Formats: sequence, structure tokens, C-alpha cells
Amino acid sequence: MKKVLVVGGIGITTCLGFVALLFVGTLAAAGSLAGGAAGGAVALAKGSVPAQYQALVQKWGNLCPAINPALLAAQLYQESGFNPKAQSPAAAQGIAQFIPGTWATHGIDGNKDGVRDVWDPQDAIPSAAYYDCELAKYVKDAPGDPTHNMLAAYNAGPYAVIKYGGVPPYSETQNYVKTITDLSKSFARPVTRVEPSQQAAQAIQYAQQKLGTPYLWGGTGTAEQGGRFDCSGLTQAAYRTAGIELPRVANDQYNAGPHPSRDELLPGDLVFFSDDLTNSRAIRHVGIYVGGGYMIDAPRPGAVVRFTKMDTPDYFGATRVTAAGAEALPTAPAEERAEEQPEPEEGPEGAADAEPGDEARREEPETPEGRSDEAGGPSVSRAPTS
Repeated sequence: MKKVLVVGGIGITTCLGFVALLFVGTLAAAGSLAGGAAGGAVALAKGSVPAQYQALVQKWGNLCPAINPALLAAQLYQESGFNPKAQSPAAAQGIAQFIPGTWATHGIDGNKDGVRDVWDPQDAIPSAAYYDCELAKYVKDAPGDPTHNMLAAYNAGPYAVIKYGGVPPYSETQNYVKTITDLSKSFARPVTRVEPSQQAAQAIQYAQQKLGTPYLWGGTGTAEQGGRFDCSGLTQAAYRTAGIELPRVANDQYNAGPHPSRDELLPGDLVFFSDDLTNSRAIRHVGIYVGGGYMIDAPRPGAVVRFTKMDTPDYFGATRVTAAGAEALPTAPAEERAEEQPEPEEGPEGAADAEPGDEARREEPETPEGRSDEAGGPSVSRAPTS
């Protein structure tokens, strides 16, 4: 405990001043981050698709010009959260959420084993790409962007796209096209520098004000919880003050915008940690980067919101939060994806108050660089995670 206090023991005033200087200095240079390398073929961002599906999505996402791997990944995430066992009340099935009639017509045997199985991602992911490309063929003569028309056909049917000469004037369809287009940006590996967040300063200011607040597993800062937080509850509350509503769980927060590289980090970026560096669905901890290799986070039961180093071997990656990226994230009912949820683990400091679906925790020594890494499990039910 003494070592932790030494880090915080520089003094809250000194600490906040250091954060402020880092923030101002970094924003002064932020304009240079808008430029960058030349574009290229769309590739998937690190770990944005679970490792067991990444090759499939990368391959089949290039099936036709109307789609790309990031777009296909966004559709799968929107439909099922990459849950191959997902089933909706409308009988949509599997990772790509095909209804039986559509599967009977458009399902393909992607792995060539002689069986078309809607529950097998090796069939369902290729079938999703195949179906997208078939829809693109149906509407290829419609004016406008071919990808937007394909997405509109996916939502409203190809005849509506043909009838209206492009994306039809249905609010649901127009929103679907925008949602998938925006969401795809969080699955694509950036080919240029990622532009600075306009809401970062407000989020950091809020997090600074919470330094020293006791941790609460499942905490979102409500009055009933004594204003306490877990890690993703803190980041959610911080960006809420900036007008951006993040998902409740850390591994969904990873999809709230593009992903700057480690040497491109700016204050306000969310930084993530995991034991599995190939799968964003396994992320178990998040903090707010403040510059100079430091972040503010809510670490563990028995600890407080703190200012700490973030350069540890379990560093997964970062997200530069955008309003469009956050708004695009799905909010499917929990019951559709509950099969992936782990049972909550009993733990100290308010674990009994946590919501169902909270992750288990691995306790770690309290060192200046250490972090209690709240357990990560699939989070598609939108239950609290740390």
C-alpha cells in the first residue's frame, strides 16, 4: 500500500497540475496528427475481431467491392456481438443472425464440409458476405454509393432501393446505413493519423475530480452507490459529461471510435488491458490516458480512483472516442446474448451490489505500475464490467 501512496503522494494538486500540463502540451501538437500515411486496403484493427474469426472476416470481407473486412465485422458485431450461439426472439440465428428463410436461400457451405450450418461461423460468416454481395448485385444500377445501397437493401430490401433510386427515405434504413458505416471505422486499422477527440478535455476534467474516490465493483457513480465507480463506470461517466454516451462495459467501449497506435496516444483516449491480446471481447480493464505514459483509472476493490502508469505487458490498445462511434454501438437486449455471460464472482468492497454479468477479478499486488485487472468475459449483454 505504501508504494501506491508514494505515487499518489506527490499530492493531488501537483498531480492535477502535471495532468493539465501534459494535456495542454499534447493538444497544442494535436493538429499534426490529422495527417498521415497513404491509404491502402482495409485491414482489421488489432484484436477488434476475436482471433478465431479474424481470418474468416478478413478473407470473406473482400468478396466483392461493396464490402470490406471492417464493414463485415461491424455487421457481425451489430447482429450478435460475435456470439455464434445468439438467437433473437424473431428466430434470427447464429453469429450472423440469419432467419431460417433467408438462410435456406442464401446460406453457403463456407468450409466445404458438406453441411450448411447456420450455427457454424465457418459457414455463417462466408454466408453473410455472400448475402451482402448478392444484395449489391441486385442494386448495382441504383444511383449513389454502392456500399450504402447494399446496406439499405439489407435493411429494407433491394426493391425499395431500386424504387427510390438509392437509400430509401425510411428513417430506420437511413439510420442503419449510418450506424454500420460509422461502426465499421472502429474495426478498421487506421491508415492515417487519427484526429484528436473534441470531448477529451471534459472527460479528463471529470476523471480528475474523482481522484481518491473509493472503488465499487459495478459502480457507476450514482448517489445510491456513494458516487463510487468501477473502471468502465468511471470512463462512461467521464464521457457522459462531454455529451457522449458510452456502453457500460469495457470491451464494448473499445468499439467507440478508431484506434490510435501507442505512439499516437493523446489525453482523453481510452486505454485497455487484457490477458488475451488477440481479442477485444476479452478486455477486462480500461482507463483514461492523460499523457506521458499515465492514466486515471478505478483499479480494484479496496483501492481508489488514481493516477498511475499504463505501460504494462497487458496493454491491449486504445480508442479515440467519437460521438458517431459511440452512437453506432448496439444495444441489443441482454437475453439475446446471455449464454456468453459468466456468473459473477463474490468479492470484497461491494461485489454483492454489482449487477449480474459483472466479471470476476484477479487480485494483484498494489505497486506503482500495478493494476487490479477486473475480469474480462464476453460483454454483449451490456452488463457492467470493469
